[in-house]
Amino acid sequence: MTRIDARFAALRAEGRKAFVAYVMAGDPDFESSLEILKGLPGAGVDVIELGLPFTDPMADGPVIQLAGQRALAAGQTLKKTLALVQAFREDEDEAPIVLMGYYNPIMNHGVEPFLRDAKAAGVDGLIIVDLPPEEDDELCIPAQEAGLNFIRLATPTTDERRLPKVMQNTSGFVYYVSITGITGAANAVAGEVGPEVDRIKAVTDLPVVVGFGIKTPDAGREIARIADGAVVGSAIVDLVGKGRPPAEVLDFIRKLADGAHSA
Repeated sequence: MTRIDARFAALRAEGRKAFVAYVMAGDPDFESSLEILKGLPGAGVDVIELGLPFTDPMADGPVIQLAGQRALAAGQTLKKTLALVQAFREDEDEAPIVLMGYYNPIMNHGVEPFLRDAKAAGVDGLIIVDLPPEEDDELCIPAQEAGLNFIRLATPTTDERRLPKVMQNTSGFVYYVSITGITGAANAVAGEVGPEVDRIKAVTDLPVVVGFGIKTPDAGREIARIADGAVVGSAIVDLVGKGRPPAEVLDFIRKLADGAHSA
C-alpha cells in the first residue's frame, strides 16, 4: 500500500473528501518552493501534486506555463525536484506526493534510474499527461513494479469504448479533467461533472478526484460533494506568480482545503 492508497483509505473511513493541491517545483525558486511544500500538510492538503517544470507543457494554460518558465529560469531541474521531495521528507513521512508533468524529462533522466531515484526521494505516484495507455510498457508498468502509483487522466472526451483502456493499469486514484482544453481555461460545473464521475465509478473502484476549473473554496466544496476529492492548481500557482509570500499562499490553500473538506 502506497501513501496514496493509505490516505484515501483513511479519508474513506472518516467519511471525508480529499483536497489535492498542485504546485510547481522550484517556483519561484527552490527555497520558496520548499517552504510552500512543507506547509501544505498543515494547510489541510491530503495529496500533493508537484509539477515537473518543462519547456513545452502542451496541456497547460498560461498560469502553469509561466510557473514552469520561472522555475526553469531559477535553475530547477528534475534532479533538483527530487531533491525538493527529499528535503520535504526530512520532516514529513505521511503526506503523499505525486509528480505531475511530461515524459521528456523522465526519458532524458532514464526510466530505470528515475524510478529508483524517485522512490528513494519519497515520491508516491506519477501523472504523466502525454503517455497514453498504449505506451504503458514505457513507464506505467515499470513504475507500478517499483512501488509507485500511476495515475491516469480521464476527460469529457473519454468515451465508453476508451474508458476501460484508460483504467486498465491505473492505480492510486483517477484524475477526472472536468473541462476540455488547457488548465485554468474555464470553471468546473458540478451538474456536468456528476454524471461523468458516476460513469467512471461504474468501471473502477478507485477514488475519482476532479481537477481543472476549480478556483474557490465554494467550487471545491461543490465538486467534492459529487466526487472523492477536488484538485486546485492554477489558482494557487497564480498567487505564487503574483509574488505573494508563502504564508499568504498557504493561507489561501487552507481556505480551499476547508471548502473541500466541508462537502
